[in-house]
Amino acid sequence: MTGDDDPADVLALIRAAFAGMEGRIDPPSSMHLLTPDAIALQNETGEVWLIGRPPLACVFLTAKPDALYVGKLATASSARRQGLGRRLMALAEMRAQALGLPALELQTRIELTENHETFRALGFVQVGATSHPGFDRPTSLTFRRAV
Repeated sequence: MTGDDDPADVLALIRAAFAGMEGRIDPPSSMHLLTPDAIALQNETGEVWLIGRPPLACVFLTAKPDALYVGKLATASSARRQGLGRRLMALAEMRAQALGLPALELQTRIELTENHETFRALGFVQVGATSHPGFDRPTSLTFRRAV
C-alpha cells in the first residue's frame, strides 16, 4: 500500500469480499474489528499489498519467526476468477523468500471448506487447529506451505 492508497478503500474491499461469511462462521469475522487506522498500522508494521485502484484484491503479510503470515486475502466479486488471488499468493512467496522465511502460513475458519480446498490446491498442508476464546471446539485451521 502506498501513500496514494486509502485504507478505507481496502476496508470496503475486505468487508464486501468477506460478506459471504456472515452467518456461516462462529464467532464472526475479525474484519468487524478492522478500521482504516488498523489497516494503516498493518501497512507500517507488516505489509499490505493491493491490486488495482481502487483495490480489486488485497493481502496482509506479517513476518513471524518461522513463516510469513498471510491474512485478509480478498478479491472483489467483480474480479474473481481472474487469478488475482494467485498473483498475491505468488507475491507472498517472493516476499517470504526475500525475508529469509522458509514458509507461508495462514488460517481459515473451519466452516469455510471451499477455502481449505483452495489452499490445498495451492500446496498448503493443514498443520493445526485453534479455538477462539470461549469455544470448546476448533474454530480455525492453520495451513503452511514451504517456499
